Amino acid sequence: MHEPVTGQVYAIYYPILSAVGIPVNIIAIVILSRGKCGLSKCITQYLVGMAAADLLVVVTGVILNRIIDIYFPGNFLLLTPICRTKTALVYATRDFSVWLTVAFTFDRFIAICCPNLTNKYCTKETAVAVVGTVLALSCMKNIPCYFIYEPLYIINKLPWYCRIRSSFYTSRLWLAFSYFDCIATPFLPFFVILLLNAVTVRYIVVASRVRRALRGNTSSESKPDAEMENRRKSIILLFSISGNFILLWLTYTIHYLYCRITNTYSYTGYNDPIYILQETGYMLLLLSCCTNTFIYAVTQTKFREELKKMVKYPMNQIVKFLDN
Repeated sequence: MHEPVTGQVYAIYYPILSAVGIPVNIIAIVILSRGKCGLSKCITQYLVGMAAADLLVVVTGVILNRIIDIYFPGNFLLLTPICRTKTALVYATRDFSVWLTVAFTFDRFIAICCPNLTNKYCTKETAVAVVGTVLALSCMKNIPCYFIYEPLYIINKLPWYCRIRSSFYTSRLWLAFSYFDCIATPFLPFFVILLLNAVTVRYIVVASRVRRALRGNTSSESKPDAEMENRRKSIILLFSISGNFILLWLTYTIHYLYCRITNTYSYTGYNDPIYILQETGYMLLLLSCCTNTFIYAVTQTKFREELKKMVKYPMNQIVKFLDN
């Protein structure tokens, strides 16, 4: 019996995703941590935290939750207690990554739209505190995920695999948690990011008009405006990251809404369109954790320069060794 085409796609996609996601996030952490990308310490702290969160998502969501299940069936990680823990970690790291994107968006909103609060809020210390708080809350919020599952089989008195408890679909408490979980990720982040970006755009448009009016038709108008240029770069980075998040989470959100509205919780097989929609949403969701480094490379000139130096360094060392 041939493996379904969808299964073959997943078996290829996830190893590629991990092979790309792990090194690019490590590279981003190393380059950003050096502080030579021309970004403030506050922005750098958020971006390092986001890269670390994305790295954790790749490790838990791709390697532990997908690749091992596909290529190593029956391994000890599929024992129910470990399976439960693994699933809770997947959700916790996912929330950590998503809410750091929200935190970064809010930080840029404060920096651009609330200049009186910039010196108090947009600092490295605040960024560190926010990253730590988001991590702690993400872990706490997903503790109930451990108790959603029960063993699928009992073999030689050992519980294997995880399946959702039947009470999850009937209990009001679990239903409330399910709604809370989806509102917290991704509906509330969607709303907050769109709202903050809309307000930020409006503020920038108004501020730009006022600034151009003040500069008038003097000779200074032909000179580059350093403040507006810095603001433009910051906005490009902000919108690229938040736009990437919204686009890659959209399929997952559509699937969730469809299932809730139509009460569809089972599938006829691997080729069922709803199952394909679910897995496609999950694939894109995980892909969002590998794209921020490419966004930095496209939008940030100094990040590209540091990346080139990192790539050239091993070659330069080999050339020096051969010359000696």
